[in-house]
Amino acid sequence: MSARRRLGARWRRRRPLRARLAVAASAAVALVAVGVCTAAFFVIRYAMYEQLDLALTQSATRVLQQERGAAPGVLAGECRFLSAPACAQVVPARAEDDPAQPYLLPVGAPVREVAAGRRAAYYSNVTLSEGYEARMLTTPFGRDRALQVALRSDTVARGVRQAAGLLAAVGGAGVLLAAALGYGVSRTGLAPVARLTATAERITATRDPRHRIELPAGPPGREDEVTRLAASFNTMLDELERSVTSQRRLVADASHELRTPLTALRTNAELLARSDRLSPAQRERASAALGRQLREVTGLVGDLIELARDEEPRPLLEEVRPAALLDHAVGTARTHWPRVGFTLRTDAAGSALALPGVPSRLSRLLTNLLDNAAKFTPPGGPPVEVELAGRELTVRDHGPGIAPGDLPYVFDRFYRAEAARALPGSGLGLAMARQIARAHGAELTAENAPGGGALFRLVFPAPGAGGATGAGT
Repeated sequence: MSARRRLGARWRRRRPLRARLAVAASAAVALVAVGVCTAAFFVIRYAMYEQLDLALTQSATRVLQQERGAAPGVLAGECRFLSAPACAQVVPARAEDDPAQPYLLPVGAPVREVAAGRRAAYYSNVTLSEGYEARMLTTPFGRDRALQVALRSDTVARGVRQAAGLLAAVGGAGVLLAAALGYGVSRTGLAPVARLTATAERITATRDPRHRIELPAGPPGREDEVTRLAASFNTMLDELERSVTSQRRLVADASHELRTPLTALRTNAELLARSDRLSPAQRERASAALGRQLREVTGLVGDLIELARDEEPRPLLEEVRPAALLDHAVGTARTHWPRVGFTLRTDAAGSALALPGVPSRLSRLLTNLLDNAAKFTPPGGPPVEVELAGRELTVRDHGPGIAPGDLPYVFDRFYRAEAARALPGSGLGLAMARQIARAHGAELTAENAPGGGALFRLVFPAPGAGGATGAGT
């Protein structure tokens, strides 16, 4: 790479985007301005000389008509004055045929070639003996002769130079205007990007994702690309804020929920450390309590790990039949809750239903729903009703139902209603169930069933609507 290219690459890396955009916009506008002025100069120059050549052609035509048989020599004028007619002379093909009187216009080999018929007529710029600039036409004049007609062109040349100076000034002003416009365009066009950068820097410095970029007011649907970028960045910040808030709440709730069982574990462990002072019955009770608390803490930590995972592992995806998983989950629930009845109904569409998913995770979802229903079903009371109809699964219990104030929060982590605080559990089962459902493209909702009890409704996605995509929930 040459030194010039290395310097250019280093400049592009070090200069800010605003400066590069200003330079690019200024260069583009300046190039157009210089190109237009250059084209205008050549058009003006061509038009002025075209008029001069037309006058020469007309003068040559008049001479040809009036002096058809004229001998070689000067025919008219001396080309000294602007108002004088064109000066003209006839030149023979051979130099030995020249008259004794000297010519006014320069005579060279090309003129002899035109006279001899070996070359076509042509225009040329010459300088007269007096120092004036002139435009000359050399054309055939009968046999073995050429006619030269000339007009002073210093006024035309002066006009061309004046036009060049004026257009150069206009082009220079255009370049300066282009620089100003380029700076204005870069400053205005990159204003949202500057606000985006400032917002990102504030978030980096304060670690607070609540900052947002101010969007310009305008009709919806007519935003430019930079405004859409800023809006997308605000949307990303919304998601980031929700994620950070959710993580903080999870950590705070987990520390709160773990404090009590860990304290109990430490107490029982210290008690067993002094087992020589305990009776065999006391040691047995302390050991049983320690084992029970260890299982509770282990289950709670496992649930937290499951909730912390926001996506389904793609290698574990396979075609799952919810009817078979539901039949197995209901059989397991009957074993775990022998004093609670379960009824299962599956229609033909539900039996044939198949969708992509992770079998173990969907089984966990169904188990959590059934365990939740069994906890609130009184022993010996009406059974838990489970039904799979097409793509909709419902689980209904006949317990006390969900209080209106608790209904919006039943799927929140660690949330436990007033009536559930005396029951076993950590408040993570329903939160985990909804997370698994959303990871598989399904929707899980809760409502109060007609006639009493709670009703949980799980709707699986339609074909082509997604399924377990592995996307974060």
